[in-house]
Amino acid sequence: MMEQQGRKLFNIRRSFFLLLPILLALIVVGFSGTILRKIGSMIVVDEEPPVSDVVVVLLTGVDYYPRLMQAADIYRRKLARKVVINGNRKTDILRELEDKGFERCCPWYAESVRILTMLDVSEKDIIAISAENAYDTVSEAQIVGEELIRNRLSQVIITTSKFHTRRAKFIWQKMYQKQLTIHTSLAKSDPFDPHQWWKDGRQIRWVMAEYGAWMYYWWKRWSL
Repeated sequence: MMEQQGRKLFNIRRSFFLLLPILLALIVVGFSGTILRKIGSMIVVDEEPPVSDVVVVLLTGVDYYPRLMQAADIYRRKLARKVVINGNRKTDILRELEDKGFERCCPWYAESVRILTMLDVSEKDIIAISAENAYDTVSEAQIVGEELIRNRLSQVIITTSKFHTRRAKFIWQKMYQKQLTIHTSLAKSDPFDPHQWWKDGRQIRWVMAEYGAWMYYWWKRWSL
């Protein structure tokens, strides 16, 4: 009797250990979607901004055209009186070419202005800021933000790609917490999907780059 009970207990334990990997796999599969959606959603800020002085179209990053479209929509809804664009990035190589006589075929802001006016933004309400030495979100915020302050524009909406909204808002608020009031408006036509980003190779790169940028930002602050 004791021997039979022992065998039964042994069989139960063996069955449990055989099924354990399967159960763990089912748990991982069941929760992975939830975890991945959380990872995608954490970097997104989705808010309806109040009426502000300007909407700033961030250039650093990818998918610039959806940002222009979002800025035009904000302007048309009278949530911002002006649209601010920036650009004219220059590297040492480009400056060397300019020293040798190279000239662009048109001003750096021409294409953005053309798109905005096509989307019913009055050209007189477009402010173009040359930011030659901006190479990331921090340097872009430094150049553009200081220009806004010089022009006494304090209520600011920044529009950028969905996956870039939280970091961009954090950086701008951190830099100008006593000088500018910052709101965020994500580019609605931007293709990033925080609920299914892991199914698209391009979006996987965006998420990895964004979390990498967060890590670099904090490492740089702590290492100073």
